[in-house]
Amino acid sequence: MDFLNFIDLKITDLIDIVLVAILLYYIYKLVRGSVAINIFIGIVIVWGFWKLTELLGMKMISSMVGAFMQVGLIALIIVFQQEIRKFLLMIGSTNFSNKKNFLKHFKFLKQEGLSTSINVDALLYACQNMATTRTGALIVIEQKHSLDFVKSSGDKMYIEITQPIIESIFYKNSPLHDGAVVIVNNYIVATRVILPVSNERTIPLHYGLRHRAAVSITEKTDAIGLVVSEETGNISCIKNGEFITFKDLTELSAILKEDLI
Repeated sequence: MDFLNFIDLKITDLIDIVLVAILLYYIYKLVRGSVAINIFIGIVIVWGFWKLTELLGMKMISSMVGAFMQVGLIALIIVFQQEIRKFLLMIGSTNFSNKKNFLKHFKFLKQEGLSTSINVDALLYACQNMATTRTGALIVIEQKHSLDFVKSSGDKMYIEITQPIIESIFYKNSPLHDGAVVIVNNYIVATRVILPVSNERTIPLHYGLRHRAAVSITEKTDAIGLVVSEETGNISCIKNGEFITFKDLTELSAILKEDLI
C-alpha cells in the first residue's frame, strides 16, 4: 500500500470535506428543479476540469480556465442572485435552540421520528372541496423564513387548522376570502394577506393573480404555496417559484409531509 502514502489525511481535512459536502448539498437544494441547476452542474464540471489541469501541470489551459472562473464570478452572482438571497436568508434565520428545527437542516440524514406539525390532510381535503365548487383560495405555509413582512398587511388570527375552518374562510360570501391565508405550524395566523405579485413573463398567461402571488412569495422565501383556481378548479402547489407536479392528492400529501418535516 505504499502508493497510498501520499495521502496524509488530518482531522481538519475530514472536517473540510464534510463542510464542503454540506455546502454543495444546500446549493443543490436551492437550485434543484430550476433552470439554475444546469448552470450549477456546468460550473462544477468546469471547476473539476480546472483542478485536473492544475494537477497534471498543464499550465496554459489551467491559467485560461482559472482566469475564466475568476472573471465569471460577477456573472455568477447576477445569475444566482435569487438563490444567493435565499441561501443567506436560510443561514440568517437558522434557529438552533429548537431540536426539531436543528434536525430539519439535516433532513438528508433521514432522521426517524420527525413528522410535520401541520394537518396536511385537512388542508388538502379543504382544497379538494373548494376545487369541486370552483372556490378560489391562496394558502401560504411558512417554514424557516419569517413572513412577518406580509402578515402585517392582513388580519391577525390564531386558529387551529381544520377542514371546515379553511373552507369557511374562502367561502365567496365570507369577508375574509380575499387575499392569502398564512399558516405557521398548525395555525392560521393571518387572513386577507396581500402578497407581492410576480411579473415573470415565463408564467403562463392562463394563471391568475393568485398563482403569480404564490410564485412571488415562494421565490423570495422558502414558503410553500397552495392555490385553488376559481376558473378551472385545479389545485397547484408552488415551491421556490416553481410549480410542483403531482398525479393526485395522495402524492401531493406525501410531497408536503416530506417538505414540511
